[in-house]
Amino acid sequence: MTALYPLRFKPIYQYRIWGGQRLRHLVSAPLPDGQPIGEAWLLSDRDDHPSIVADGPLAGRSFRHVLEEFPVQILGALSGRFARFPLLLKFLDVTGSLSVQVHPSDAAKEFLPAGDTGKTEAWVVLHPGPKARVFAGLKSFTSGAALRQAIAAGTVADDLASFTPAPGDTVLIPAGTVHSLRDVVVFEVQQNSDVTFRLDDWGHIDPATGQPRKLQVDQAMACIDFRQGAIGPLTARVQQIKPVLCESLVQCDQFGVTRLQGDTPFSVGSLTQPRVIVCLSGGGQLANADADYPFHQGDVLLLPAIIGACSCRPRGPTSVLEISLPQDS
Repeated sequence: MTALYPLRFKPIYQYRIWGGQRLRHLVSAPLPDGQPIGEAWLLSDRDDHPSIVADGPLAGRSFRHVLEEFPVQILGALSGRFARFPLLLKFLDVTGSLSVQVHPSDAAKEFLPAGDTGKTEAWVVLHPGPKARVFAGLKSFTSGAALRQAIAAGTVADDLASFTPAPGDTVLIPAGTVHSLRDVVVFEVQQNSDVTFRLDDWGHIDPATGQPRKLQVDQAMACIDFRQGAIGPLTARVQQIKPVLCESLVQCDQFGVTRLQGDTPFSVGSLTQPRVIVCLSGGGQLANADADYPFHQGDVLLLPAIIGACSCRPRGPTSVLEISLPQDS
C-alpha cells in the first residue's frame, strides 16, 4: 500500500468575465495568456473539475480516486460522514465585479442538485485594488418587495451593505446572504457546492455570447435570509504569539480557518482529522516521517489524518492558513 504524505494539488484555472491576470502573482503555475481568469480552484472533489495530485507516488491521480482508496487514512474520525470532501478552496481575482448573488442553505433542498450541499463561504482578503469593495448583506429593513423593485430598476446596489476591505480582512458569508465583490483578490473556503443564483449582474455582457448573463431572481429571492443584516470583517482571535502568531479567523459549523505567521518552526495538522494548508506568502518545508516537503506561495497541501502533525519550517517570513473540517454531526 502507498504510504500517504502531504498531498500537493495542481491549481485549476477558471475563466470568468469579471476575472483578470492578478493570480499570476500568487500561484506559480502559469495562467492562460490574455484570458480573464477569475478563479484558481486549489482543492476540489467535484466531478466536473477534480483536483490532481501534483507530485509524489500519487502524482497524476485525482483527489476523488485517492479519497476513495484511502477514506479512513485521509478523513480519520470523519470517515464515513461525507460522500465527498466537504470543502472547496479557491483563490479569486475579481478584477471587475462579481454578480450580486446568493447561495442556498443546506435546508433549501428543493434548490440543491443531487449530491450538492448548501454554500456557506468565507473570504480572506489578500490584495484589495483601488476600487475594492465587499458587498455583504442587505441594509436594514430591506424587504422582498423593495428588493424586487430595485432589481427591476437596476438599483440593487443601493440596498446592499458594503465596506472597503483591507489586506487580511476575513468575511464570513452564511448561505442565504446577498453578496458581491469588486476589484479584490481573496482566498475563499466554501462548502463543496457550485450552486449560485444571480439577482443582478452590474450590466455585464458575456464576450462569448454578446448577451447579458442569465439571472435567477425567483430562485435567489426564495433563498435569501432577510434576517441577515450588514456583514463586516470578523475580528481575528489571537490564540498564541509564540513560536509564531496564531489567529483563529473563522469557526463555523462548516469549517474553521486559522492563520499562522512567522519565521520560526511551528506545528500544523491533526491526528484525528485532515487539515489543509494554504501558503499565502513566503514558503518553506513541511517535515513528516523523516521526509521534507517544500511549499511556496500559492501552494495547497492536504495533510491526511493518518500522518498526524507536521513541523512547518518557514524559509523567512511566511503566512499560511490551516483549514479544518466540521467536527460535529
